[in-house]
Amino acid sequence: MNTEPIESLARLKEQFRKLPGIGARSAERLAFHVLREPRDFAAALSAAILDVKDKVIHCKTCFNLTEANPCAICSNTRRDHSEIWVVEQPKDLIVLEATGLVHGVYHVLMGHIAPLDGIDPEHLTIDALLQRVREGSIREVILALNPTLEGDGTALHIQSLLADLDVSVTRPARGLAVGSQIEYASLSMLESAIRGRTPI
Repeated sequence: MNTEPIESLARLKEQFRKLPGIGARSAERLAFHVLREPRDFAAALSAAILDVKDKVIHCKTCFNLTEANPCAICSNTRRDHSEIWVVEQPKDLIVLEATGLVHGVYHVLMGHIAPLDGIDPEHLTIDALLQRVREGSIREVILALNPTLEGDGTALHIQSLLADLDVSVTRPARGLAVGSQIEYASLSMLESAIRGRTPI
């Protein structure tokens, strides 16, 4: 039996399919879920999506996601501003914050060096990190990058740039398995890595 295509529903399914990890079946389930819900639900979902696009920016100091500039962490006077935790992405920062063990501030690189993917050092916020170290009273830079080939390469590059500056450079201990991602690590694994960081 042929049924007439519903264009608006097809467009919604197609938009859901563009989300990471969403296949055709999942997109269809989400589209029908939205269809079943009251109009207020769809309006709230739409407003929340637009709010994220309109209000969320990168902190001018650390490049974390925020709605205020500077972000709440950078503007917190109770944090140890002499200790900078360098991470690849804002989601890594969120996971480290959840441990309750980081008392310093952060710097988000917005990725890692990956020449084969066209990502060179100048595409990251490395220059801004160096500027922070030169201008501030930074005691320690902790390179909390993912223990992957790209993360290790990025850490080595940053370490070489910091070599001539009067700052201690450390990395979290290898409680993080090689090839793993910080965002997927358990809190106990992160606690072990944070407490056991060593000079490099």
